[in-house]
This record gives sequence, structure tokens and C-alpha cells, in this order.
Amino acid sequence: MEIYRRLLYPRMVEEKMLILLRQGRIGKWFSGIGQEAIAIGSTMAMQPAEYILPMHRNLGVFTMRDVSLKKLMAQWQGKVTGFTKGRDRSFHFGSQDHKIIGMISHLGPQMAVADGIALADLLAGRKNATLVFTGEGATSEGDFHEAINVASVWNLPVIFLIENNGYGLSTPVSEQYKCAHLVDKAIGYGIEGFQIDGNNILEVYDVLNSIATSIRKDPRPVLVECLTFRMRGHEEASGTKYVPQELFEQWEKKDPIRNFEQYLYEQHILNDEVSAQIKKEFKLHIETEVEAAFAEEEPIADPALELADMYFPYAAGPVEAKGESKEIRYIDAITNGLRSGMQRYDNLILMGQDIAEYGGAFKITDGFVSEFGKARVRNTPICESAIVGAGLGLSINGFKSVIEMQFADFVSCGFNQIVNNLAKSHYRWAEKADVVIRMPTGAGTGAGPFHSQSNEAWFTKTPGLKVVYPAFPYDAKGLLIAAIDDPNPVIYFEHKYLYRSLTGLVPDELYTLEIGKAGKLKTGDQLAIITYGLGVHWALSYLEKHPEISATLIDLRTLQPWDKEAVSDAVKASGRVLILHEDTLSCGFGAELAAWISEHCFEYLDAPVMRCASIDTAIPMNKILEDSFLAKSRLPKAISKLLSY
Repeated sequence: MEIYRRLLYPRMVEEKMLILLRQGRIGKWFSGIGQEAIAIGSTMAMQPAEYILPMHRNLGVFTMRDVSLKKLMAQWQGKVTGFTKGRDRSFHFGSQDHKIIGMISHLGPQMAVADGIALADLLAGRKNATLVFTGEGATSEGDFHEAINVASVWNLPVIFLIENNGYGLSTPVSEQYKCAHLVDKAIGYGIEGFQIDGNNILEVYDVLNSIATSIRKDPRPVLVECLTFRMRGHEEASGTKYVPQELFEQWEKKDPIRNFEQYLYEQHILNDEVSAQIKKEFKLHIETEVEAAFAEEEPIADPALELADMYFPYAAGPVEAKGESKEIRYIDAITNGLRSGMQRYDNLILMGQDIAEYGGAFKITDGFVSEFGKARVRNTPICESAIVGAGLGLSINGFKSVIEMQFADFVSCGFNQIVNNLAKSHYRWAEKADVVIRMPTGAGTGAGPFHSQSNEAWFTKTPGLKVVYPAFPYDAKGLLIAAIDDPNPVIYFEHKYLYRSLTGLVPDELYTLEIGKAGKLKTGDQLAIITYGLGVHWALSYLEKHPEISATLIDLRTLQPWDKEAVSDAVKASGRVLILHEDTLSCGFGAELAAWISEHCFEYLDAPVMRCASIDTAIPMNKILEDSFLAKSRLPKAISKLLSY
């Protein structure tokens, strides 16, 4: 009877949503009618402390875990009392109280998040399973392959549940994949696979319960294909005209609620009177909760609050450097910063390609395996998207991570996870993303178009990320420790050319630099040079050769957030400003600086704001071509032009 009640309730909620949709009181609905047995049966199989990552047809996951309908309705209507305060829709949210982590519209990325959650359980010694849903359409995405492959290689206790309902919006399975059954994909990853009747509540519960019980004791991933059918449109506005009528007739006979109800009648457990009483009770409850949600407050638009909520609250001040300092290389400062983080946080995990015994492509983590163990210093398959997603999952489940991109250029393969998952998690549902992504970047080594890009502007555009870019060994260590301490996602750029060519005094002891605070390297009154990264050294070199020039030199150090006060003061001191960076000219970060200075410091300017940047091409490999490409080759002319204006 409990199963019957649990099955029936989300169906009646959905029926109410369809009425509200026809009445024009709600604007959109993604229906799971006909698929309730999967959500209910699988959630019944999971323990309360175990995470579930559902999709937008899994209302039963939420009702099974007793999420308030009033709260859900407030979420669907964009009320301030919803899980996302009106900032997102549908089931695009999570709830730590209920151990439910919702989806984003890109469908596949939550599978890697499940990997990270399961990895955290494994590392913490918790004998938990993790359940993640996906649709047959999303199995075509690279995220599906990457997440299952990582789970397989790392023996993560994840149940990957495919709801195969026949259509990805209007695209039938015959146009989605060629294999006979999606469960057949399991063998390619060396894992177990099960295909079950997704409309049979008892079969769903029995199989999922058996799998979950097993992988709690013997951690490993399992793939489950649940055969079912979507009885409504992808969402109600899309309709179902593309579906042959005979399919509806065939699957209507397999309705999970009607069949289970009939079974209970045959067993003399349920009768008309009891059924009618339950439905009456539910109807009253649903009406009450829905109307209460409609009466909830609308959000008040407050830009200051919206901006503040992009980041997890964190206001730690800098830790001053003490003790002795040593002359070390830029690369060693990064290693020291990582080692400090690993020593202070036993829940900090390093992940990246070849970072374990090999020590990374640049040997930054050489020796870390013997010091901290392979559980915490993890070689990864070549799958940037899955590893970034796993970093978010680790954060959700109580861990921290630093992820190494072997080259900053390769981050494009993990772009979606960064800009849509990491960056937006706190704004959407108040969940931190405690992840640092290390980005070996920049030119000067003749590495060509795919190993030399300066791609910081990809991320300075994205609210919710912090972006740091140290130019000196001292800054590299202090900013990396600060980034690890910060519970927000930080993109940490480190210039490859500086790794072994630059040394500086770096304290042995712990210290941090404030993220968002620039450094003033020189003070002068003829012009201000605003720069960061390798540009700092280009500027220093030029000014040392031209002592007759009186310049203020600002090293931004952080690009998001950036130090507006330092920039403003530098502009006011000279009236002339040159923005220098290694990235290409068009839409490089300097464009934002130039626009801000023109808007906020116009009355102090004695000349146009000028930019010196690399030319708008890909980065060539040949040294002659590379030198011509880089902004350094145009710096003398740019300074001369600005001073003579």
C-alpha cells in the first residue's frame, strides 16, 4: 500500500499541473506520466544518506524523499521561496537536506558529478551508492562516455540509470544509436549491465535494491537500462504528433500505476473504497499546497543581492608571510603551494593527466604520490569534462580538489562543466563549488596553436568564477594557497615560459595573497601600464632599459574580481594608460579594462586609452612568427605613441 501511495501521488500532482497549464496559471511542464515506476522504485532502493541525481521527468524522486510540494511549486513558479529563489526552473536545483542534486539543461554533465560524489564516499570510507539518471538521448553525449569510463577505471559505486522512453524530444532511438540495446554499452566499459521493465515498480525496486546493496560492499559502477515510454510531449508545448498512435495504445496497457493497482486488487489488498479515499486525500493536499505556493512572494529585484549570490560567502584576509625566504623558481613556488594545501586539507584531492608517478607534464607534482598516496593524487583518463564534473561532485560531498589541465588549451574540452556547472552552482541553489583548475598557459616556447593560447578571457566573462594569474614566484605560491582556501571555483593561470626561467624569494612558511588585489611594481607620472602574467616582465624589461620614462606599473594578479581601485589610482596619477596583455587584441581582457577606464576615469585622461596586445590570429609555432605575433614586439611603439600624444 505504501508503494501504491508513493506511485499515485506524483501522478496526481502531474495531472494537476496539466490542468494549471490549460488554465494558463503555469507556463511550462515536463511530464513524467507513465515513467513513475522508475523514479519511485529506484529511490526506494537508495538509503536516505545516499545521493540521487535525477532529471526533469523524475518528480517521484522528490516526492519519495518527502520534498514539500509547496516548496516544489514555488520553485516551478519562480517564487522567492523556491529552491533557486526564482533564478532557475523545473528541477534545475539541488537540496543537500534531501541528498538530491538536480540537472542542468545540458543533460549529460550530472553523470560526472555523480562520479565525484561517489569518489568522496569511497575516500571517506562511507559504504554508499550513488544513483544518477540520464535519458536515451543523452547517451549520445560525450559526458555519458567520459563519466562511465572514469567510474569504471576508478571502481566508483555509481548506478547509471538510463530511462529509455523512445524519444529525445522528437528524435526516435533509431536515429540516436545503432546498437540493439543501450545496456549493451556496458560491456565496452567492462561493467555489468541490466535491462529491466521500467514500468514494473516491483522489478525496478528489486533490481535496483540488489545492485545498490552489492556495490555498497563491492564498489563498482553498474549500468541499468529501464524500458519505458513518454506518454506526453517532451514538454507540453511540443506535442506528440510525431509518435505513431499504435505506440500509445501499446504502452497505455503497460501503465505502471494502473497495472500495480490492478495487482493490488487481485491480491485483495486494495479496493474501490480505499482507493477513492486515498485519491480524495491527495487531491485536497495537492490543492492546498499548490494554492499556498501561488500565494508566496515574488522575488524582489535587487542587483546587489544578485551579484553577491554569485559566490559562496568567503572573506578571509591575507595571511602575512613570516620566517625565512629562499630563492626558488616559479614552478617550485607552485609545487610548494600545492604541497601546503595537501598538508593542511586531508580532504584535498589532486586530479589530472599523468600527475601521479610521472609527476605531471611539467613535473609539478613529482614525488606527491609517495608523500600523499595515489588515492589523493589521481591520474585521470583523458576526459577533461568528466574530471571537472567530478570535482564539483567532490565539493558537494565534502571534499576539495585541484584539477590540472595539462595545457590551458585543453580546457575547451571541459568548458561546459566550468561555465555552466561550477560557475552557476552557488547562484542557482546556494551550493559551493570548491574547485581550483590549474591552467599552464601562454606562448614563448614555440608550442604552436594548441599549446600556447592565452584563453583567460573565456573565463573572465563568466560570472561565478574567480580568475587569478600570478607573474612572480612569491605571488604564485600565495595566490595558489588562497585559491585552495577559497570555497569558490578558481581558474589559476600559470605561465609555462616562467616555470624555469624565473626565480624569486619565496617564504618557506604559509602565507596568502588576497584574491582581487593588484600589485604596484613601479610608481611614475608619465603613464600607467596595466598588465598581468608575462606582460609584467615585458613591461619591467622595457622600463629598465628606459629609465627616463616615469611609469606606474600595475600587475593585476587577479582578473576576476579585478582591482578597480588600483587601476583608477594609476590612471589618475598620470593621465595616460596603456593596457598590455599577451592575449589577442579583439575581446581580450584589456577591452574590459579600457571600457571601464573610459567610463569611470574619463576626466583624468590626457590621451586615449591604448591597448598593446597580440595580433588577432592563432598562435604560430615558428619563433620568428611567434615573436611577431606577441604583444612584446609592439610594446616600444605603443609606449612611444602614448607618450607623444
